[in-house]
Amino acid sequence: MARPREFDADQVLERATRVFWARGFEHTSLDDLCEATGLNRSSLYAAFGDKRALYLSALARYEDGSAARIAAALAGKPIREGLEEFLDGLIDSIVAGPGRRGCFIGNCAAEMARLDRTAATRVKKSLERIEQTFLAALGRSDLPNPRALARFITAGVQGLRLYGKANPDRKALEDVAATLVQCLDHQGD
Repeated sequence: MARPREFDADQVLERATRVFWARGFEHTSLDDLCEATGLNRSSLYAAFGDKRALYLSALARYEDGSAARIAAALAGKPIREGLEEFLDGLIDSIVAGPGRRGCFIGNCAAEMARLDRTAATRVKKSLERIEQTFLAALGRSDLPNPRALARFITAGVQGLRLYGKANPDRKALEDVAATLVQCLDHQGD
């Protein structure tokens, strides 16, 4: 009979997510993952499969958290107010340091999606889910063409995250965010 797991798989996945997010797929070794999770290689493989499968599971976990954070920031508020709140929090994270890792989804797109069809599909689905989260909030407003606007905001947030990796200057990031929010004012022009 197989022994029951003696670890919290969700907690292990969270730790692996942080390592992959900070270092990327190629620069994360199995030793890095074992050290971060407290598991040995055989336990990691038994629970999650190979390194690539663990990476894709970590990406899906990150997507869940991202969609939840966006939905929470936008819930019960006018879209402009919710988007400003969300972007302010993102900027705070970038300036403080942790947000300079960029977006795990965007990092995966840059590192793996070009060469790995499964990773590319995962990135596409992740971005679509983020877009759907913005679309749900935009659907509560009377703005025209909410789908295109949700795509634009999704792309703008990705751009802000990328820009913040290279330039964590608060004023510059606030300029980008303010321009992104202003797009809400020009719908139907």
